Amino acid sequence: MSIKVLIVDDSSFFRRRVSEIVSKDPDLEVIGTAVNGVEAVKMAAELKPNVITMDIEMPVMDGITAVREIMANSPVPILMFSSLTHDGAQATLDALDAGALDFLPKRFEDIATNKDEGIRLLQQRIKTIGRRRVYRSVTPPIVKSVPESHSKPLNTTPLPRASTNVATKANTFNRASGKKYKILLIGTSTGGPVALQKILTQFPQNYPHPILLVQHMPAAFTPAFAARLNGQCKIEVKEAVSGDQLKGGHAYLAPGGMQMMLDRAGTHGRLKVVAGSEDMNYKPSVDITFASVSKILGKDTLAVILTGMGADGREGARMLKSSGATIWAQDEASCTVYGMPQAVTTAGISSQSIGLEQMAEAILRESSNG
Repeated sequence: MSIKVLIVDDSSFFRRRVSEIVSKDPDLEVIGTAVNGVEAVKMAAELKPNVITMDIEMPVMDGITAVREIMANSPVPILMFSSLTHDGAQATLDALDAGALDFLPKRFEDIATNKDEGIRLLQQRIKTIGRRRVYRSVTPPIVKSVPESHSKPLNTTPLPRASTNVATKANTFNRASGKKYKILLIGTSTGGPVALQKILTQFPQNYPHPILLVQHMPAAFTPAFAARLNGQCKIEVKEAVSGDQLKGGHAYLAPGGMQMMLDRAGTHGRLKVVAGSEDMNYKPSVDITFASVSKILGKDTLAVILTGMGADGREGARMLKSSGATIWAQDEASCTVYGMPQAVTTAGISSQSIGLEQMAEAILRESSNG
């Protein structure tokens, strides 16, 4: 059965372009197009697509408002198209908070080396999120007030949960293992922004360890995402720069387009941020960050792989585990895409599969002996 796609954009050229790309894949079918958010909301209820591709800036009703309306009334996986600018980053993060599952730049050349690669990437993303089933989400999580410096109010509606009902090794934690740690690592991709928000907003200001965050995200997005997390969390969150001395209660987000590695200097270590190899599939890469930590802190590391497409993090987690680190994965039922967590779980690298709702509590309990 083909995946039915509704395409929403006020540009006739872009609607036609996306429609042609989608129609080239025999597993995908365009069942309608809409020119604004009002039409999108109406057609989502009437046509019941499996996936919606959504522009952000449109007349009559913008894409963020449309996402919110659709997720409240006719929930469906939504892929956003955005510009790689500061404003585009802010708007895309708002759309993910409103319930969209993933995003791609409107200029495919920003993410692909050639036309064919861009086509395959769009088709793959649509098929991946089209396999997910989403539900209405009503109650936003409670977060601390946001500084007035934020130009837009934050919408913190949590991402709809996937429907898969899978038994996990650990959905609640009764006690910590007693192991001591010096650092927490978290790697994620698709679905990660909302997952990280949900976890990190529950951390107290005096969380004892430094936290390294690797989220697959373009360079234009990571400064905005770090600032947003910093405004929502009690801990300090910043985009990492070379020379950062790691401190407890501080989280460091790997910059988009770069590689973040741990260096030896400092009490907890110091960060080195470099451009990295051109042939790397992911910038930033979870594998690279995890591998660098394995050589320095090894057994003193708690590493978590959250929702994401692909297998980035598996080899880095393997190196960490061989040096004595503890590896956890998000469970399938709560993942937007069960790719990265599945990779470490099926390889026997992770020791626990934990639901997103329980992840913060599990980390805090486990970290209490550090």
